[in-house]
Amino acid sequence: MFKVKPLRPEWVTLIASLYLLCGFNFTLWQHLFTIIQGGGQGMLLRMAFALMLLCAFNLILTFLAFKAVLKPVLITLFMISASVAYFMNQYGVLIDVGMLRNAVETNATEVRDLLSLKWLAYVLLLGGVPSFLLLKTPIQYRAWHRELLSKLVVSVGCVAALGGVALLNYQGLASLFRNHHELRLMIVPSNYVGASVGLLSERAGSAVKPFQKYGEDAHLASSWQQHPRKSLTVLVVGESARAEDFGLLGYGRDTTPQLSREAGLIAFNNVTSCGTETAVSVPCMFSGMTRKDYSASEAKSREGLLDVLQRAGLAVHWRDNQSGCKGTCDRVVFEDVSNFQDPALCADSECHDEILLKGLEASLDNLQQDTVLVLHQMGSHGPEYYKRYPKAYERFTPVCQSNALNTCSRESITNAYDNTLVYTDHVLASLIDILRSKSDKVDTAMIYLSDHGESLGEYNLFLHGTPYMLAPEQQKHVPMLAWFSEGYQQSFAVDSACLAKNSSQPLSQDNLFHSMLGLLQVQSGVYKPDLDLFAGCRQVTSR
Repeated sequence: MFKVKPLRPEWVTLIASLYLLCGFNFTLWQHLFTIIQGGGQGMLLRMAFALMLLCAFNLILTFLAFKAVLKPVLITLFMISASVAYFMNQYGVLIDVGMLRNAVETNATEVRDLLSLKWLAYVLLLGGVPSFLLLKTPIQYRAWHRELLSKLVVSVGCVAALGGVALLNYQGLASLFRNHHELRLMIVPSNYVGASVGLLSERAGSAVKPFQKYGEDAHLASSWQQHPRKSLTVLVVGESARAEDFGLLGYGRDTTPQLSREAGLIAFNNVTSCGTETAVSVPCMFSGMTRKDYSASEAKSREGLLDVLQRAGLAVHWRDNQSGCKGTCDRVVFEDVSNFQDPALCADSECHDEILLKGLEASLDNLQQDTVLVLHQMGSHGPEYYKRYPKAYERFTPVCQSNALNTCSRESITNAYDNTLVYTDHVLASLIDILRSKSDKVDTAMIYLSDHGESLGEYNLFLHGTPYMLAPEQQKHVPMLAWFSEGYQQSFAVDSACLAKNSSQPLSQDNLFHSMLGLLQVQSGVYKPDLDLFAGCRQVTSR
């Protein structure tokens, strides 16, 4: 075996800092060359930025340069940074608390879809090789007092260099950081280390918070006594469906051929999401908080919409074909259909969304209680869009059949994604047809709202989860649909013509909580009529 010359810890931290800066930050440097103009001044600013990062990395690693600490820390950083660099380079993602929360709360199927041989190559080459070299490199530590003195000298040098670079390039650097907040989310490994600290702090905060009841005064309005039949209200939570590609909302392709023929369907075309990832949008839309006031820790430590509806006396069920309800359905009936053994609809550890409708007709025939049913779709979850629909719904070709989206043409990515919407169209139209077929016995309704949108290569971004402030409209503009049977409209005083007339008014997921309370005639002090999209479209009935 080859021998490696022993190195002092300060050389190890400097080499490691250089490697972290150069080996894992391709996305950062690519973006930096885009936003900083060329020429002498631009080159100086880039060099100043790089020197500041190098000094900052080296300063932090110097504090960790102790015998039992340094190698494990560096190996951990190399291995995690390799994976982070892969996802940033591959999909253009930015790493913040929201993105990390989304990653932590995903399921095994979604993780599998994201992994590839290219990811393995990143981990082995960028992470494994330097880790192996580090393990084989002896580090020569001094006596403890001399080691502390050395660390003090290095730290003072790093601080002095940081200060000097900042002073000499103050205006350029200040303008750069002020106008480009995304830079801090691109710096590996500080982006995911900071996000990890933030997520742990958030969860620690929610863990010590006492769980709070919400809407304890909720009850059904007296108008319920006049309802002639039982009712089923189906709320469909879509996944990664963006309004821009929805045929009903003006897209050039007809991705919603069946829904366009559904009588009485209302399409809302100006709806925005609360977040850009499921782990934010789903808890937010059910929490009763607005996007502006939303707190993940508070949402985890108090009841939400489904609890309020259940307390009022409605039966509430959640059927899931994805990665769970993110805490929103923890106290209601939950059914995971994603692993059903159905040869027609399920294969390879996942099911197509029609599985959500299985048994629905029989349930309607035997409905004993007024019910709210939430269906959580797999929808258009990427990157392997081609897996989200049966082959019969592959209307647009060719399609990208890889999770390495940046190796596929934009056309093939869009084709695969649009096919997922064609299938969603079929699932929703089938649901409406089932509800309509039973409307002589049960008052039925459907509301569909996607959790967030999706990027398909615009601005070199793929998938979703970009921090909201920086996210493009494709990740925030979402489709929303509503359909009500005639009996439902009469029983719940819904004026569909009025809703259709106002379907272009700006709405957001902030409206869902209060609109559901208003629609279902649930009275509570937590209800805000100004956020109820149905408030201005109530029928005046003689019942």
